[in-house]
Amino acid sequence: MKHFPARRAVLGAASALTLLALTACGNVAGGPADSSKFPTGPVNLTVGQAAGGSTDLIARALAEGASKTLGKPVPVVNKPGANGALATKEVAGKPADGQELVLLTASLITITPLAVSADEAVNIDDLDIIAGLSQDDYVLVASPGSGFKSFKDVTGAGRNVTFGTTGVGTGSQLAQKVLFKQANVTGTDVPFDSGKPALTAALGNQVELTTIQLGEAMPQITAGKVAPLLVFSEGRTSFLPDTPTAKEAGYDVPVAQYRAVAAPKGTPQDVKDKLLASFQETFKTDTYKEFNKKNMLTPKEISGEEVVKEWKGYAAKYKELVDKYQISLNGKK
Repeated sequence: MKHFPARRAVLGAASALTLLALTACGNVAGGPADSSKFPTGPVNLTVGQAAGGSTDLIARALAEGASKTLGKPVPVVNKPGANGALATKEVAGKPADGQELVLLTASLITITPLAVSADEAVNIDDLDIIAGLSQDDYVLVASPGSGFKSFKDVTGAGRNVTFGTTGVGTGSQLAQKVLFKQANVTGTDVPFDSGKPALTAALGNQVELTTIQLGEAMPQITAGKVAPLLVFSEGRTSFLPDTPTAKEAGYDVPVAQYRAVAAPKGTPQDVKDKLLASFQETFKTDTYKEFNKKNMLTPKEISGEEVVKEWKGYAAKYKELVDKYQISLNGKK
């Protein structure tokens, strides 16, 4: 990381730019002078996805519980774009004092690097992972105007189909691309910034299919507004007992979404310990457990070290899939 001089050598706009640069590099110097007083104010939890989607809802449930233990507000800040890369890089550049956190999705770390340049990718080693949160399975749904009632309808359509995803370099995109390659289906990828707009596009018949998190899709599935065709979980889910898995249909698509909470690299250990304790207390509450159940989330409340190890393993697996099927996630080939 580039270091900037601390002295005020220029005035006006140049001085302001220097101040911004110092702020961005604040994490190099470590945390606050006395981290035992953490938190000194609101602990911002940034989400790189739009409000209303699974990642946003998880952040809000976590923030509500953690604020009670920390004794300070934990506001959720939505900054959608680039599958969360913009928000994550912004938080990574903040002072490493624990006051700025990011809700991290595994797809940003394990899949997005397969779709963007090295400069645009987010490296998990550039963050301190505090804790893993949960696992969210994907479901493929059909729009009301598509006429698709099963995946056999899709494979038998004999034409190009339009499908929405939760963004370029996401688990949604990879799952659907791998499925279509294995099933010899041609399709046009329409990426959105998160699950909510992707589902809205399907409801409005702007796309014929979309792959999103189960929790986001269930209300519209239950209402009969979209048709579930396949789930990408290991076995059938109790929430959709009549919907086959991709594996049952003859396809190997081992893609799920995982989430964790992270802080800028170099956050003091005692601050990370306080944050972890606040999250662990939240995990124990009936309110948070009910939230997971209601949103069809499988708890995966593991340590930051376990998150890093597992996600690096997923990254290697997904790269193998992309190479095997010669899949492009960036639309350039």
